This record gives sequence, C-alpha cells and structure tokens, in this order.
Amino acid sequence: PSRWQLRNIKNHVIVFGSGRLTIGYLRLLKRHSPRTKVVVVDKKFDPVREQELRQKYRARTIVGDLTHSYLLENLRLKKARRVLLLGDNDFQAYEAASRILQLAPRLHSKVVLHCHNLRFMRSLQGTALSGKCEVFNTYNLAAQGFVKGSLLEHFERTASKDTVVIAGFGRFGQSILEELQDNAKEAIEEVTVVDVDADRRVLVVEEQERLQYAFKKNVFEGDISHPEVWQRVSEKVDLGSNSPTVILGTGQEQDNLRTALWIKGRFKNALVFARTNDISQFALEVGAEHGINSISITQLVENSIPEHWLNT
Repeated sequence: PSRWQLRNIKNHVIVFGSGRLTIGYLRLLKRHSPRTKVVVVDKKFDPVREQELRQKYRARTIVGDLTHSYLLENLRLKKARRVLLLGDNDFQAYEAASRILQLAPRLHSKVVLHCHNLRFMRSLQGTALSGKCEVFNTYNLAAQGFVKGSLLEHFERTASKDTVVIAGFGRFGQSILEELQDNAKEAIEEVTVVDVDADRRVLVVEEQERLQYAFKKNVFEGDISHPEVWQRVSEKVDLGSNSPTVILGTGQEQDNLRTALWIKGRFKNALVFARTNDISQFALEVGAEHGINSISITQLVENSIPEHWLNT
C-alpha cells in the first residue's frame, strides 16, 4: 500500500487474515468499540468477504504478506494499538510477530498470535518471542469456555463423581481434557476417550506432559459413528446410570449430530453435546427437539475472547 492510503490513521487495530476468526473478533470489536479503525491484511480476499469487511465492519483491506518489510513499514505500526495475527500459517505468524516487534517494540504484549498447531505452540512457549505476544489456540479458548460455562455447574449438581466421554480427540477434545484436569479433577471419576486415532493422540499428549490423570482413563480406538465402538464403551463404562457427560467433538458435524441422536435415544439420562464449527440453526433446532446441546466452536471462541483484546 502507498503511505497516503493510511496517512491519517492512528490508534488502529491491524488484523492479518480474513477468515471466520477475524469476523468473530470484528463482530465483538464493533459492539465494544464501534469507532475503532481496523486494517485487515491478507494474501487474498474472497470478494464477498472483502465487501463484508468494508461495508459491515468499515475495515480497510490490503492485499499483502505481513512478513514483507515494505508492507510493514507502510502500516503505521508505531501508531497502531494492537496487532492480531489470525491467519492459517503458524510459522508465518511467528515470523510476522518477530518483524513487527522489531519495527515497533512498543507493541510488546499488544500482539495477539493464533497458532493452529498445539504441539508447535507448546514447543515455543519458552521462547522470548512468545513472552512478548499473547499466543492462543482457538480450540484451547473454546474448551476453556465450554468447560467453565457448560460442565462445571453440571458437575456441582451431581451427587456422585462424574463420568465423561470425549468422542473425538483432536485439538478440541485434547483441550477439553486438559481443562477438566485443571478445573474439575476432584469431581470426575473417569474419562473415556474415543477416536479413530486415539492411541497415537493420547501418546502425543502424554509426551508433552500435559496430563497427569487424577481420574481413571479409558481409551477406545474406532469411528465414533460405528455402533460397535459404543458397544465396547458401554461394556466397560456405565452410561445407563446417574448423568454421564458425552461430548461428540469431532470435526465432522454430521457424524457428531447423528451419533448424539443415537446416544441420547439409548441413554436418555446422559448429558449429550454435539459440536458444530459455525453456529448452526439446524443443529440448534434438532438439539432442542431431542434434548441435545449443540455447541459451536465459533460461538465458544467469541464468548471467550478476553475483553482487553477489545480495549483500544
């Protein structure tokens, strides 16, 4: 961009990436600080998304790569209030953060960096750069909001220790288990993990020493939509008494909802959650009709964004 494009801008927020996470953040920012000026940078914009950013959120859009020095020099970093790196390339996000802080040291602790890969994020936690940024993962953020907002109250209401089944042990499932360990281990009797790649994924988490297992752990490998998997689970885990919590949290929304309906039909006492990615009116309607809780990653993340990210 030429300098004249941003010559009058200051106290602005710079966002890299134009995906779902950016839209969620801008929706909250518009509500919290409607006069804040926003510059959105991405390598490529979907035409409809670019129009939405400009018209609905009054953002200035710039095509470019935040790791390019010329672009950074023209973004008036020294006048910016905050930079959010919300793209989909983790290495590029850390590279951009390094360059931004070199050019504008005053943005120390004002750079918010999203890292998709939990393993990569954790391996860099002890670095100087991570200490100068706020690094987060959407699934970590969503799991924090989910456990605190939906599960802890349920655990407090149940007289006996709780049984939890996490079906789908990707980033969301792993993050839920970590949150349960940190915030509810005294309330839980056992946790059962079900995933097509359960054994390997559990080993990866244990390798990172994220779990200490204050409760009994069961691991079942298989497709969550296959009845044979649930037959094996029910032979070892009592899902028919008390009020067990069953979380269908894979990235396959259709499988989550279909399996949730099957489980709720068989174990009416169970507290069942089915994950969607975006907010789904369809899933909410089906859930209300059949006693299933529909949870959206998008909504959980928006509800969990720290307020100081919106203060400009």
